[in-house]
Amino acid sequence: MVRHHFPLTLLNGGSSYMQFWPYRLLVFPCFLVLFASIPDLQAQAPSDHQNVANEISVTNDPREGHADGHLERSLEGKAFSELAHHFAGLLEVIFGLAELGAALQYPLPYWTRLILPGALGMMGGFTLIWSDRDAWPIGSLSFVATFFGDDREMIEHKLYGILTFTIALIEMLRRLGRVRHPAWAAPLVLLVLTGGLFLFVHSHGNHPEAAKIQFQHTLLGIVDVVAASSKGLASWLPGASFQTRNRWDMAWGASIILSGLLLLAYSE
Repeated sequence: MVRHHFPLTLLNGGSSYMQFWPYRLLVFPCFLVLFASIPDLQAQAPSDHQNVANEISVTNDPREGHADGHLERSLEGKAFSELAHHFAGLLEVIFGLAELGAALQYPLPYWTRLILPGALGMMGGFTLIWSDRDAWPIGSLSFVATFFGDDREMIEHKLYGILTFTIALIEMLRRLGRVRHPAWAAPLVLLVLTGGLFLFVHSHGNHPEAAKIQFQHTLLGIVDVVAASSKGLASWLPGASFQTRNRWDMAWGASIILSGLLLLAYSE
């Protein structure tokens, strides 16, 4: 058994630029989410073309809609959506426990540092392939219709899957010591922060349980923002002692576990 501790790479406190550049990066997800929320505001106007799509994908144009317009209301669609959330929750609990154990400095095996990128990779792959039953590659829609159609929610799922998988690769390289520059620590924090902020504006269209789903996603969004903030403070808080950074790492692990438990309890 090897005792180890592996917080994100700490920035060099000797340079004001190195101290404050991570905070400038936080502007990016805020603008991204603001831009993504504009179609939601436009969609609130009455439209003759708005129809129900599958359990997690809705489009405003029936010509670009999913094959089964009633899937979202069906028991099959409900079960599929809940399975996706529960799978993500299980992975979050697993890597959250690994991160919390490292922050508490338990004598964990060396390979446990790879649990987080491994779980993120599985989460990204699942979202990319199985997030939407009618979408490419498992559904009837083509690659072009999936990624360049009018279903914004479907596109969000696919792009988020790609983003998660990419950051899993970056974290794998970081934890194996292949990339060492402090800038490579930022993608994980930005992923969790952006994902949490997107949950506040993620559309559910005409889903009969839209209010319930939005409430659950809002709780998840709050927890994810707390998790990202904790990890950012653990990594980049200027002048902080090891004990202070370690407490923020504990908050990061605990927040991820709580997020996973909320996903495991998710229902429609």
